[in-house]
Amino acid sequence: MAVFSYMNLSLCIPSEKAFSAEKKPTRGTRYCRLNCWRQEPFRAGSSKKHSGKNVFVCATESTGKAIDSNLDNTALFLEERTVKTEQYSLKVSSSPSSEESSFSDTNDSHPSPKRAAFNYGFQAKFLRKGPTVPGNVLKLAFENFGREWKALRRSYLFGNLEKIDANKVDSGPLGVVSAYLGRGFVLFLRGFDKLLQLYDGLPELKPEEQVTGEKVDERQQALKRLTLSNDAVWEREKSRPPVEAPWWILGPYYVLCLMLDVIFENRPIQRFWFLETVARMPYFSYISMLHLYETLGWWRVGAEVRKVHFAEEWNEMHHLKIMESLGGDLLWLDRFFGQHAAFFYYWILNLMFLISPKVAYNFSELIEMHAVDTYGQFVDENEELLKSLPPPPVAVEYYEGEDLYMYDEFQTSRLPETRRPKINNLYDVFVAIAGDEFEHVKTMAACQQLDAVVVSPHKAKITGM
Repeated sequence: MAVFSYMNLSLCIPSEKAFSAEKKPTRGTRYCRLNCWRQEPFRAGSSKKHSGKNVFVCATESTGKAIDSNLDNTALFLEERTVKTEQYSLKVSSSPSSEESSFSDTNDSHPSPKRAAFNYGFQAKFLRKGPTVPGNVLKLAFENFGREWKALRRSYLFGNLEKIDANKVDSGPLGVVSAYLGRGFVLFLRGFDKLLQLYDGLPELKPEEQVTGEKVDERQQALKRLTLSNDAVWEREKSRPPVEAPWWILGPYYVLCLMLDVIFENRPIQRFWFLETVARMPYFSYISMLHLYETLGWWRVGAEVRKVHFAEEWNEMHHLKIMESLGGDLLWLDRFFGQHAAFFYYWILNLMFLISPKVAYNFSELIEMHAVDTYGQFVDENEELLKSLPPPPVAVEYYEGEDLYMYDEFQTSRLPETRRPKINNLYDVFVAIAGDEFEHVKTMAACQQLDAVVVSPHKAKITGM
């Protein structure tokens, strides 16, 4: 029996004989806290089946014993210990079967009301009906410019402009001055727009039609009550083992996080929309660079990794669609900021990958781990409210649909079909997203191990790699 010790946790690989039927855990669920998010490779002793392989694990803390499975479906037994560092809660389903999820995002001991997906009345601003193949780039650009130009005008013509109460401004005199300057600028734009309509023939605009209804309005207001404490997110980050990175990578990372704290203060859904818009870019960049290296004849060993990265991007796209269904892209300024940031981020990542792929993966690991901390704090902070809200249809379709091949492909630390979140409410949605981000962290950490072979779960299952 090979033993691996990390953070005072004893992790063992028992033989199939040692894991007898009478010692198998009973089926059920329990809460588990993730404490060791970093993948640590180790050689599995003298066992022929595991000889010369890197096995990636995640240490956990629970009130009982947790069972996970590696790529060979060999049980990893984690002794019950106490760990001080804390992360967000995920629920663990203890089952030795490879066909059932080791890390389940549902809690069967406290069943939720029967699920009913709900349309919150929001639609992504760029969605239009039409063929699957886009048209000419100039046509697309001008159509989008016209659409966003109208959205910009509506943002200052019909946006909610509340009166400023100097006593309620927390930033002191400077904050009061900034608030009045911002209000004055919006009023100026409204007046100037009216003048152009009267004397220069600028088309008059009407407020955009919204899906309305008693339930829709009630649940849209409930979404506005969701909160996210920036200080609590930073505390989570400090309490876990840090992502090791050079100072010139940590510097831009901290600047980005602080900028998000300021721009999206008390607007968690909009913050998540921005994060998911930007989070797609690394995988797009890595696919582009690996494809370029293959085309030039420089490197083809990483061809299988491209499939994993595509599955990761596919996963982030569905996170983005979920945030859009909750109104995350409603404001023109948020869309402008998010889309342009993603564009420049893509080219920065390409440059980072050219210099050092390991550095690029390291930066992505930082960002993904920040997403884990942020979503974890969000679900803890809003648990009661989130459990009272139904999931959007796009979330139910993605997590419980019939075609989950792509959902398995980015989770390189587990076998296919071993993680199947059950979506009964909005809380389950965000717990599932947090779990997805954690899987991205593990894959990014694995890509930094120069001696590791990263393959997709289905490839690993078929070939036994």
